[in-house]
Amino acid sequence: MIGSFRNFSKSKFAGVLVFIMIIPFVFWGMGGMFSSGNTNNIAKINNTNISTEDFLNHVNTLEISPDYIRSNLDKNVIEELLSTLITSEILNLEVESFNIALSENSLSNKIKNNKNFLDEDGTFKRIKYEKFLLENNISAPVYETRLKDSITQKNLFDYIGSGTVTPKFLAEKFYQEQNRKIELEFINLNSFYVQKNQITQSEIDQFLNENEDTLKVDYIDFSYAKINPKNLVGVDEYNQAFFDSIDQIEIDISNEIDFSDIAKKFNIESTNITNFKYSEDKNEIEKKIFDLRKNTFDIIETENEYVLYKINKIEQRSPDTKDLQTRDEILELIFQQKRFDYNKDLLSKIKNKNFSDIDFSKMHKENFETITLNSVKDAKKFDTNSIKLLYSLPEKSFALIYESNNIYLAKIKKFINVQFDYDNYKNIANEQKTNTKQRLLKSYDELLNDKYKVTLNKKTIQRVKNYFQ
Repeated sequence: MIGSFRNFSKSKFAGVLVFIMIIPFVFWGMGGMFSSGNTNNIAKINNTNISTEDFLNHVNTLEISPDYIRSNLDKNVIEELLSTLITSEILNLEVESFNIALSENSLSNKIKNNKNFLDEDGTFKRIKYEKFLLENNISAPVYETRLKDSITQKNLFDYIGSGTVTPKFLAEKFYQEQNRKIELEFINLNSFYVQKNQITQSEIDQFLNENEDTLKVDYIDFSYAKINPKNLVGVDEYNQAFFDSIDQIEIDISNEIDFSDIAKKFNIESTNITNFKYSEDKNEIEKKIFDLRKNTFDIIETENEYVLYKINKIEQRSPDTKDLQTRDEILELIFQQKRFDYNKDLLSKIKNKNFSDIDFSKMHKENFETITLNSVKDAKKFDTNSIKLLYSLPEKSFALIYESNNIYLAKIKKFINVQFDYDNYKNIANEQKTNTKQRLLKSYDELLNDKYKVTLNKKTIQRVKNYFQ
């Protein structure tokens, strides 16, 4: 909220200037940087080069703000944008190799038949088309190029997936796989795990010794001051004077002015905290400062105010098991490890066929439930992914299912086939055709990975990043 107030009060007119400054960068600025030799190429697909100009044009057509790119450089935004461009270029190369074309007349008809550009009588109106271009800040050549690429790429996928006719026996097989019933037996494994109250002190000590370094806890000493318009400039609104003072505080921080001197200079009250250890019940601001402890001196923005803080001391200590909260956290870690080990061992036995019906029957004594699943979409007990797993397994097999923090050992007792729905044959055949087409496209994707060698120019990518910084 504060950020939006600040942007309005300080940058309402600056935005226009920024836009004017961006234009030279978009169209000319980077071209000069990479004009020599091979440095102008940011990537290569087989023998086809992708230049920085191609990349910038791609970014421009996506209408992505340079500010957004700048703030997400550490999240690989450049690589993601480049990836979408490479994908599009590969598809265009495939369109070309299959001689898939779209005539100017066909493209014109596509635009003229777009319902967004028609009047009430269904007649194409040029003024509606031009209004659409203006509202979306796009030129006609760019829009038509995008549309043409979209249509030809769709035609490519239709071409690859064409000819997928579903025989009747495959439709029936698909229907049975999706709609047969499963009689399922399952056991909740919670009672088979070692419980927290069963963990001995010697196990705790052993766990602490084996994980001494990773279990150390940060304790911090810090000072902080909450800042709002009232305590900074004596008013209740976020005005220019308030943001000017915030800017000055940021300057003082960069000049390494002491925290106490800044607090005194602006007459703001501070709080001192010692031996702070993170826990969920602590103050939200103090928890946030703890999370940011590696940046020892800063001013941060919260929901409705600013917070100036200074980390005075960070100390790592071994867990204090006499502290009830810490002890409970250690017991939870040991419990989770023992549960993981038990599940891993059981899964290994199932995978290596060392778990039998006799083993399963012995576990019945603890707790035991039965259920009938009516189709692969029947998620009344387990989630969709678990149901799909069960339907992919053979009869009499075992599986571990995770559901709502519970682990179940399940046995597929038997499958029960159902009568084929001949009245719904067309829909079933189309669904199977869609699945077949998806498998074809997945295979096609793998073929493209082998067919095209993509080389990235890391130095050029880094130069692009540096320019945005």
